[in-house]
Amino acid sequence: MASPSSSLSVSCRSRYDDYKETADWLLVQTKQRPRVAIICGSGLGALADLLEDQIVFPYKEIPGFPTSTVAGHAGQLVFGKLQGRECVCMQGRFHFYEGYSLHTVTYPVRVFFLLGVETLIVTNAAGGLNGNYKVGDIMVIKDHINLPGFGGESPLVGRNDDRFGVRFPCMSDAYDRNLRALAIETAHEQKCGNFLQEGVYCMVAGPNYETIAECNVLRKFGADAVGMSTVPEVTVARHCGLRVLGLSLITNMAVTDYDSNEQANHEQVLMTTSLRAQELQRLVRHLVKKL
Repeated sequence: MASPSSSLSVSCRSRYDDYKETADWLLVQTKQRPRVAIICGSGLGALADLLEDQIVFPYKEIPGFPTSTVAGHAGQLVFGKLQGRECVCMQGRFHFYEGYSLHTVTYPVRVFFLLGVETLIVTNAAGGLNGNYKVGDIMVIKDHINLPGFGGESPLVGRNDDRFGVRFPCMSDAYDRNLRALAIETAHEQKCGNFLQEGVYCMVAGPNYETIAECNVLRKFGADAVGMSTVPEVTVARHCGLRVLGLSLITNMAVTDYDSNEQANHEQVLMTTSLRAQELQRLVRHLVKKL
């Protein structure tokens, strides 16, 4: 019978082989060699439509890839050029609340690393917690709070594979300072500065929206916005040494008053996203040009 340590070694080695098989398959299917990857959040898949010379791969056709089950997530990988830079876009991400493990949720990020990607841009739709925020604001993420991580849910749990990164990666610099400054500079150039914020994103597991008490606790924790994604992908990206920029579109304000009749819902998220999508696309397009 194999010892626990040898079983862990085999499991780790097999997982790496899975990532490599996916990356190698993609490298054969396209001559493009992206250095920038963009993960499109709920309703933000139109970012991928900006790419020129597109090559599209539905997730279900990619070896090893999971599939997205959430409305607003098309479920395909798009290779192409954005402002002359070769990029790859995920039109639809995977979530913990869909029943996937966090290793599966973050599977594409390690594939991107093996493709040669150096910079990851993550976008999401988020609920605003900061009283100074408004629906339609774009928040540059400067830090995050990983609530599932407090309970031991991390994509880095298990035997570490040094081919990706170190056992104990630093997260105090998770969101690249220079990329944040570049995003803010670009936003002002593109006349987006009047609805631009910079703040802390908090991840909750979902899929239910937060209670009033939970929202008030998150505000006391220092969170400016809350959502159900992004943090696992950022964690793995930093483990792999990728530079990360995070952008949250504030699609609704979290309910913090017991006398309020407001209720968070996914339809409102998608509607608000569609209203602000062009500005976010313009920001990302001109930002990528500067990378």
